[in-house]
Amino acid sequence: MSDTPAAPGPAWRALVAADPARPFVTAYDASGGRVELSRATVDNWVSKTSNMLIDGLGAQPGDRVAVALPLHWQSLVWLLASWSVGAIAEPARPGEVPSGAQFAVADSDRLEAALDSGAEEVVGTSLHPLGLPLSGTPPMVTDYTVEVRGHGDHFAHYPVDPAEAALRTDREYTGAELVEAGRARAEAWDLGEKDRIAVLAGEDAPLSVLGADLSLLGAAVHAGTPLVLTPGSADGLAQRLSTEHVTAAVSADGTAVPEGVRALD
Repeated sequence: MSDTPAAPGPAWRALVAADPARPFVTAYDASGGRVELSRATVDNWVSKTSNMLIDGLGAQPGDRVAVALPLHWQSLVWLLASWSVGAIAEPARPGEVPSGAQFAVADSDRLEAALDSGAEEVVGTSLHPLGLPLSGTPPMVTDYTVEVRGHGDHFAHYPVDPAEAALRTDREYTGAELVEAGRARAEAWDLGEKDRIAVLAGEDAPLSVLGADLSLLGAAVHAGTPLVLTPGSADGLAQRLSTEHVTAAVSADGTAVPEGVRALD
């Protein structure tokens, strides 16, 4: 059977087992705050979020999860968790929340839109770097930071059919298509574990900067290449990328890639 992008899938399990302490994603905010998550830590968050989706929210395979979050380590967790329970992730455009999904996870600016979207369950997150809860949670909204901590650190293997839809963007993509797209991008860019990819994007950048098929995320999983998320407008960008040992970068905000770093397109 083909692989899936789900966290219980072979590609993700191999990634975590190979070197659980190795960074998977390092994220900077506009103020210069830095958060680094290892493969094991991301796996832990994905497990907690998957358990929350099933045990707390009643998610079923084939349900839609509107991910109304910008590019952030938490949005990556929600993508992986959605795939892990067999749900269809539907990333939102800036300022919007897709309508008609069973579940919607939204940042604080889009909570009202999420409540109006027709979602059966709305989850809000502050995206605060220190994991603080929302400031004033509206009725009918579950605070992700508060709720997820009560769920288990391990997610039991959940059978996911790679031939079923896993992502809805410009079209629907199956899990198998997402894995193949990630593999193809990793090979086209000749990525390996010694590489580190920076994604130069503003704090409000949508998940579409990873590609319509999110193949940049898939490439990182396939090749074991850590991701560094940082605003391209940051002061001292070249020094930051050097400190993070970045070897290649995708400029999603038009920032010139610093000399000595391979520009990817």
